[in-house]
Amino acid sequence: MITIAVANQKGGVGKTTTAINVATALAATGWKVLLIDLDPQGNASTGIGVSAAERARSSYDLLIEQASVESCLIPTRIPGLDLIPATVDLSGAEVELVSQLDRTGKLRTALAEDAGHDICLIDCPPSLGLLTLNAMTAADSMLVPLQCEFFALEGLSQLLQTIERVQERFNPSLGILGIVLTMYDRRNRLTDQVADDVRSCLHGLVFESVIPRNVRLSEAPSHGLPALIYDHACAGSQAYMKLARELIGRLPERRKAA
Repeated sequence: MITIAVANQKGGVGKTTTAINVATALAATGWKVLLIDLDPQGNASTGIGVSAAERARSSYDLLIEQASVESCLIPTRIPGLDLIPATVDLSGAEVELVSQLDRTGKLRTALAEDAGHDICLIDCPPSLGLLTLNAMTAADSMLVPLQCEFFALEGLSQLLQTIERVQERFNPSLGILGIVLTMYDRRNRLTDQVADDVRSCLHGLVFESVIPRNVRLSEAPSHGLPALIYDHACAGSQAYMKLARELIGRLPERRKAA
C-alpha cells in the first residue's frame, strides 16, 4: 500500500479539501483507497458524509487502543473509498502518546497489517505535533497543499525542516511527492508572485495543476460530499481531477499496477 500524508502546519490552506477530493478521484479511477482522518476537528469525516453518530471507532482507537484498520474503517458512499474517521477523543491522543514507547511509530505499525487497499491518504492536523509525526513516520511521501499567500512561504520552510528531521530520525525513505498550490486567484498579483517564487525555489516539486478559489469547493463539505460529486463540472473539481492524474504519474511504476 502506498501511504501519502497530506500535511501543512498552517491551517486554512485547503489540506482537508485536497485530501477528500484526491481520494475521491483516485477511487474513481479504480484504486482501493483508504482515507485516514487524523485531525481532531474531524473535518475530513464530516466533509465526506460520515456523521459523528456513525463513528463507533476512529483513528484514536487505531493509535492508542491498537485496534486493527479493518475494525476502524467505515465504507463511504463513494465506491472504492473507505474512511477511518476522527472523533473528539483524538484531541487527547497527543498527551497520551508522550509516555508511550515508539510514540511516533504507532500509525506505521497499524498500517503494516492492511492488505486491502492500494493507497492511503492521511489528513493531518494543522500542527507539527505527535499526530503529524506519526503520519510522517508511516508515510512513503508527503503531499503539501500551499496557499498562494506570503505567510504560507514562511510556514513551508518550517515544514521542510521538519521533514528533514523525520528522515534523519524516524523514516529515511520519506519523500515529498509534491507541493500543490491552492486558493489560486489570477486576479491577485500577489498570487502569481507567490506561485512564481515557489516554483523558482522548488522547481519540479511543485505540481503543474493549481487549485483555484472556487465557491463550489467551499459549498461541498456542508452537503457531506466531495466537490467532485457535488459539482463534477466546476473549476475546482476539474483542477482536482487534473491533480490526481498528475499525482498518479509521479508514483513508482511498480506501484501503479496495484
